[in-house]
Amino acid sequence: MNSEELAQYMASTDKNHQPWLLVQLRLKKLEENRHLLTSEEYLETLTNIHQDFMNLGNDWWVGREAELFGTE
Repeated sequence: MNSEELAQYMASTDKNHQPWLLVQLRLKKLEENRHLLTSEEYLETLTNIHQDFMNLGNDWWVGREAELFGTE
């Protein structure tokens, strides 16, 4: 799946707000554009994406369990 297909999936399933899918989309776009970046630019971008991903563990989901995980 390329970044365009992933973006279309996210839009068609109304999952544009799910942060883990946004991280996946950013990684896919980085992979697709790797040949345009210097090693330093690539590493900096990957580091930023990683940090954003790690920040997802900061209870962003608290109070949204039913919405995000389908629980009652």
